[in-house]
Amino acid sequence: MQIGLQIPDFTTANGPEHLGRDVAAVARFADQAGFDFVAVMDHFFQIGALGPPEREMLEAYTALGFLAAHTSRAKLLALVTGTIYRHPGILVKTVTTLDVLSGGRAWLGIGAAWNDVESVGLGVPFPPTVERFQRLEEVLQICHQMWAGDERPYQGRHYQLQRPLNSPQSLSRPHPPIMVGGGGERRTLRLVARYADACNLFASPELGRKLEVLREHCAREGRDYNEIRKTCYYRFDVGPNGENVGKILDDLHGLADLGIEVALGQVLDVYQIKPLEILAERVIPEAAAF
Repeated sequence: MQIGLQIPDFTTANGPEHLGRDVAAVARFADQAGFDFVAVMDHFFQIGALGPPEREMLEAYTALGFLAAHTSRAKLLALVTGTIYRHPGILVKTVTTLDVLSGGRAWLGIGAAWNDVESVGLGVPFPPTVERFQRLEEVLQICHQMWAGDERPYQGRHYQLQRPLNSPQSLSRPHPPIMVGGGGERRTLRLVARYADACNLFASPELGRKLEVLREHCAREGRDYNEIRKTCYYRFDVGPNGENVGKILDDLHGLADLGIEVALGQVLDVYQIKPLEILAERVIPEAAAF
């Protein structure tokens, strides 16, 4: 099993004037210590699970470009991009830029979006759920077309692109891996089976059933279930001195038994660096054998 770090919180003791230094230190250590992914959220306001909306939040792809310059091996992604936040042609160009400048380390993490508060707050249209999923499917189609170098016009219900040119093309071939996040059994997991290279689910008691639903969608779509990389969101809380390492390893072993290949998520107290040191020394080597 591989381990990935998501940095979802940009409120630090040192304040915004030192945030670049602090975030770079976290990403650099994770990259050198063997974390396979470094991710950020794609939100404009902080989400309720982590604090009030007024807390600091960086724009995802600007932050990832910055982190690309401070890392050399970890894959880079937004976990996950809201499909309505950027026009699909611009999104493909953005992820391609990240891929080229990072030496082929970009992934596209994407979902239907859910946080209407930030959309309304910043004037981003937030259509109903059905339309957001329609748009998500069109975005996935456009991604595949542009990364394949197909410049024919795209005529969808919500998006029309007269010349979907993508130059330079991504270094990752056939394209940066596409991860669709979310566990919706009727729509989201169907889109995973049809378009994605990876899924991202929550480490919940329902995880086993979600994977079975994905397997069923794959059968209906004629897709090999084993082609899809199974990832899940896991919150790493090692404790002040690593007291929780045993529980974390037990949890990861259970996830691996279900077929999860990557566990990635927030590391509590990450800016202290010590939790990353504990994970690097005591969790990543063990998890690699799962």
